[in-house]
Amino acid sequence: MYDVNYTEILETGISEPDPTWPVTSCRHGWEYNFTDIPYETAATQFNWVCENAALPTIAQSIFFLGAIAGGLIFGWVADRFGRVPALVSCNMMGFLAGVATAYVRNFWEFSLCRFLVGFAFDNCFTMMYILVLEYVGPKWRTFVANMSIAIFFTMGSCALPWIAYFLEDWKMFIIVTSVPLCLSILTPFIVPESARWLVSQGKIGSAIRILKKFEKVNGTEVSPQIYKDFEESCAKIREEESKTEAYSVLDLFRTPRLRKITILLVLIWMAISLVFDGHVRNVGSLGLDIFFTFTVAAATEFPADTLLTLTLDRWGRRWLACGTMVFSGVFSLLATVVPVGIYSATLAILGRFSVNISYNIGLQYAAELLPTVVRAQGIAFIHIMGYVASIIAPFVVYLANISVSLPLVVLGILGIIGGMLSLFLPETLNHELPQTLADGEDFGRGQRIWDFPCCNKKIDEADQQIEHFKRASVSSVRTRSVRGSTRGEIRSSLIQRSSVRSRNTMTSP
Repeated sequence: MYDVNYTEILETGISEPDPTWPVTSCRHGWEYNFTDIPYETAATQFNWVCENAALPTIAQSIFFLGAIAGGLIFGWVADRFGRVPALVSCNMMGFLAGVATAYVRNFWEFSLCRFLVGFAFDNCFTMMYILVLEYVGPKWRTFVANMSIAIFFTMGSCALPWIAYFLEDWKMFIIVTSVPLCLSILTPFIVPESARWLVSQGKIGSAIRILKKFEKVNGTEVSPQIYKDFEESCAKIREEESKTEAYSVLDLFRTPRLRKITILLVLIWMAISLVFDGHVRNVGSLGLDIFFTFTVAAATEFPADTLLTLTLDRWGRRWLACGTMVFSGVFSLLATVVPVGIYSATLAILGRFSVNISYNIGLQYAAELLPTVVRAQGIAFIHIMGYVASIIAPFVVYLANISVSLPLVVLGILGIIGGMLSLFLPETLNHELPQTLADGEDFGRGQRIWDFPCCNKKIDEADQQIEHFKRASVSSVRTRSVRGSTRGEIRSSLIQRSSVRSRNTMTSP
């Protein structure tokens, strides 16, 4: 408010304020308009308005800092102690910190709780997602990877705003959405540890005992000789693996083409993450009922994932990634030149639909481009850089306080730039995946920017056999591939799908 004597000003006949007057904090509190959000929120309860209006945005960024830390910590826990312990611990942290958020008294307590909830963000469901994928056969892995998100994520996201609407209490809302996470404590009694992880840790006997339980459940009979051969081959692979050269993510930056591919993947994934999260958070600025708009926008996940499942292995990665990102950017920009309301919201939702597809392409594309020997570490690095970009997303949405169109302008430009950058990546469809660093450096040589998989002739079967023989003959590479694909599942279940294509072309242990 202006720091002036209003009585004297009114007596002089001045009815319009002068922007040059000094300002001060509001002295008499605030009254809030509960038309759009018909209940009190954390921002209205703690008066995060005026000079404190940026505090909710800062809290969201702190949340994503927690997501970065949680990704590193629980990724290590899952690798060191197993998928089930990581699943239980991250869900329990989300439960405890989520419930504690309802009892905070100030901004810093709120931010600390959101930081800890961020530890569980992504990990609370991806650990289970990874565990399931490690047991699903190759035939169904692509279906499970996309359609499980399409069905269950869509159902949960669409229900979320209506839970908030009917509870009409932000504290009760956060408790109701946090308590179900504690059910994860039952996981060890229901879901067995990953046999793939047990093998990677040398616990082959434990893995075989789990597989024998599955044998009984499925009503099948497996020859004891198969288990014996399996145990011997696993032991041999571990012995060979101990002699294999260690690689790090820094190796991705040592050679020029691989460096360029890695940098492009980082920039593209950061753009995708920022645009996706920006669209999720910007629904309140579209001029329609926020609950309805959020539901419709969330519902786009199902058709997006379904369309991706049907087209990704036909149209290829590069042009589909480019097209969906560019369409997202174009729809976002068009939303700024039409009247605010149903027209702008429709175009913005179409932008969200397009970036949903890009999001699900992104990590699979990266997993197929990075060499097996550094695939897991490379995906983890790219995933974390996406979190870094997400930290910026709340500030992009905050630009709506300056102009309602600004967030969509930024998201539109970033979408188009990210899409165009995708064209400088090699296509991976119908190509052998790179195994060594040398493979990664040579991958895509000779490809033209206008190559489109639908129009290209399939690789000759004889040439595929020759290339398969060359790759399969390098046992150390093969060993590293098994380990790399296993570790890679920690950061993204989509890595499994790329590893499957690689393993399907090599002799199985």
